[in-house]
Amino acid sequence: MATLRRQKRYKLKSEINVVPYIDVMLVLLIIFMVTTPMMNSSVDVQLPQANAKSLQQKKDPVLVSVLQDGQLYLTLSGEKKELVDEDALKLKVGAFVRENPEVSVLVGGDERGAYGGVFKVLADLQQAGVAKVGLMGQPEQGKSTSNGRK
Repeated sequence: MATLRRQKRYKLKSEINVVPYIDVMLVLLIIFMVTTPMMNSSVDVQLPQANAKSLQQKKDPVLVSVLQDGQLYLTLSGEKKELVDEDALKLKVGAFVRENPEVSVLVGGDERGAYGGVFKVLADLQQAGVAKVGLMGQPEQGKSTSNGRK
């Protein structure tokens, strides 16, 4: 009889205690729910709009024009356009932006020109210390539909 009691008392359970696993899964779920929005908020994408209105600015912007043949023209704060080369562009725009950090810098390129000319100007402006650059364009005339697409 004593041996029967020992066998019943020491009988192994074949059940798994799932309570700790549920606790761990709930903690992981909360961690993922909190961190997922933080990972997506670091991406700032501004999509172009078809019928965008012009920006209202307090100061005149710095305008950089890239012609079809690659010539660069610079207009500082409403002054006359002047023909510049890449080095002069870096120096003048860099100095002007350091004095007026809130001024906008806009780049306009001829649509018939090569993309490389505008790309080179954007790289030069970055080297000059310009943090934000806008691209200029003309609004479409009579080609838009009700949803803003061609």
